[in-house]
Amino acid sequence: MKLFFILVSALTLATATFAAEVKRPNIVFCFADDWGRYAGAYAKIDGRPSLNDIIRTPNIDRIAGEGVLFRNAFVTSPSCTPCRSSLLSGQYFFRTHLGAILNGAKWDSSIPTFPLLLRDSGYHIGKSHKVWSPGTPADAPYGGQTHAYEKSGRRYNNFSENATERVKAGVSFADAKAELLAEVRGNFQSFLADRKDAQPFCYWFGATLTHRTYEKHSGVNLWGIRPDDLKGKLPPFLPDVPEVRDDIADYMGECQAWDAGIGVLIAELERRGELDNTIFVISGDHGMPGVPMGKCNLVDHGTNVALIVRGPGIKSGRIIDDFVNLMDLAPTFLEVGRVARPEVMTGRSIVPLLQATQAGQIDPTRTWVVTGRERHVAGAREGNLPYPHRALRTKDFLYIRNFAPDRWPVGSPKFTSRADLPAFEKLEKATYTAFADMDASPTKAWVIHHFDDPQYKWVYDLSFGKRPGEELYDLAKDPYQIKNVAADPAYAESLRKLGAQLLATLKEVADPRVGPEPVKFELPPFTQAGR
Repeated sequence: MKLFFILVSALTLATATFAAEVKRPNIVFCFADDWGRYAGAYAKIDGRPSLNDIIRTPNIDRIAGEGVLFRNAFVTSPSCTPCRSSLLSGQYFFRTHLGAILNGAKWDSSIPTFPLLLRDSGYHIGKSHKVWSPGTPADAPYGGQTHAYEKSGRRYNNFSENATERVKAGVSFADAKAELLAEVRGNFQSFLADRKDAQPFCYWFGATLTHRTYEKHSGVNLWGIRPDDLKGKLPPFLPDVPEVRDDIADYMGECQAWDAGIGVLIAELERRGELDNTIFVISGDHGMPGVPMGKCNLVDHGTNVALIVRGPGIKSGRIIDDFVNLMDLAPTFLEVGRVARPEVMTGRSIVPLLQATQAGQIDPTRTWVVTGRERHVAGAREGNLPYPHRALRTKDFLYIRNFAPDRWPVGSPKFTSRADLPAFEKLEKATYTAFADMDASPTKAWVIHHFDDPQYKWVYDLSFGKRPGEELYDLAKDPYQIKNVAADPAYAESLRKLGAQLLATLKEVADPRVGPEPVKFELPPFTQAGR
């Protein structure tokens, strides 16, 4: 508590907008489904050719230039509901009871969440689109549908499909885009209209347009993203072939539509003179969907996400190397709103990082994060069992502990030979359940259809095959985390130290997987499929 008051005092000295006699800052949180870390602002720190060389995100890049960009931001779990449970509660996902899984999730109302704590302190809160509401409105940790502002429309959530439909009807893309962005503006304006006087506000913009599915060829047809421009830009575990490039170009188009929606919020805040008294935060819930090593995987392609923050008292243009976890945002939002942080939160406020003046590594203790997953979709494995794994990510290594290596990591195959495979077109559909923890997509279908191709079998095995009890990746030599060196004697000491650190951390924060209830997630209600 003493540290809390010291930090608040520092903020007061740093900028008048944080001072007690002036209204508390607003909070706008832009949080996209399955977005990963795709923005032009990240191109300069990738250190190698990447999709960020191609993508055009002027609004996100503006916030990065006027604020801070985090190099090492990670989710606690690369699955939407557990990630959001963690973010809302400021705790590791495995501490959120049934919030730790996707299908079958139910919120425990005894767990404090930052939006409701801000509301109780006088903030006007609201959301548009997805936050977390797997059950009835009363179960939702954001406080139910009474805080939803979506009357202007929800078509923006399926941007490529709806824009394409309007274009086919004879409307120009510019006009179709304007129609969909008008919904974003109208929803935000409705939220602001309900604000009382100069009441501070917290708004969650939870678009799902980057979640599959996408209109085929929308990347090039709507946004001019030519698939061949992606040649040499894909990570090596994504086959650099026409079908995959076409698919990724469509995904990038949705990322650019996400940027356009963010631009609407920025413009509205500027028009009202509120931008400079607003903590504006941009992030996403995990990595790219429907592709190898993305969503539901503990390598960087699944867990390393964008985090960009602009606001009063934040020195602009900085790149921060400190490791942060998205559960750190809950205590951060509470601190800037001058609300006491509940002791149960395991996240740590990043306000000291935001208010620092230097770039690079700021806090010498922020050199690692822990991530993990239990169960994603229902029925991925027999008995609806989870795939329990945890990881420790440091600057130099990624260590992964697979607690049940006999199980299929992203779901069972559903086929034993090429004769069992359906046509490629059927594999693209969401109704095909092979490897169900990877979303259906053209890329997934292509990799499955090349499972016995000598050139690409290694991609199939890496994506879908069973994994050993321990994995270790040397990030200096293997930045894409492809070669597991856990069995290499040269890494024996690193393997031992990282494994011990991970288990000690999990015990310290009461992860049931290493505590007195190690099979908690193997039993009902966690294995029940209902929603």
